[in-house]
Amino acid sequence: MTQIVLFHSGLGLRTQVTSWQKRLEALGHRVLTPDLYDGEVFDDLDAGVAKRDALGIPELQRRTAAAVEGLPPDLIYAGFSMGAASAQALALTRPGARGVVLMHAALPLEMLGVSSWPENLPGQIHFAEADPWVDSTVVDAIAHEQVSVFKYPGSGHLFADDGLDEYDEASAELMFERLVEFVKRHS
Repeated sequence: MTQIVLFHSGLGLRTQVTSWQKRLEALGHRVLTPDLYDGEVFDDLDAGVAKRDALGIPELQRRTAAAVEGLPPDLIYAGFSMGAASAQALALTRPGARGVVLMHAALPLEMLGVSSWPENLPGQIHFAEADPWVDSTVVDAIAHEQVSVFKYPGSGHLFADDGLDEYDEASAELMFERLVEFVKRHS
């Protein structure tokens, strides 16, 4: 059994996230889905970004760290969009991570105070090839033999969220399968 921490996007802890949690738990994994938004959820990314901005990055960082306080270090971190930033930050700064899966986002390492990706940290980055929210030069700078990059057709930022118009079932399922394989390989 692997312990996974799965962070939500800027839309909050929507049913799409808890659905992935349940599917991973059905495979025998223990999955924590921290709610960084105190129960608020949004259908509109602009409203979600406004919530993120109202909380502020320092507060989100505090909530992210608090979510894993007391947990063992050997976790797999994963996250959707804004949640990918939380997952990436923890995987790069909290010792002992088994791996990290960044879905719909990747931050420049410098933003996290890191000059290079740790050699012993496996990862995956998933995004739509024409996603206006993902900077492919950042992804290219991170990609190396330990970090696999998967591009999906289209431009839908949150293509894995089945409650949104940009949902792409085939891409979402492929991303889920790749996440499951990653978890299996790094358990």
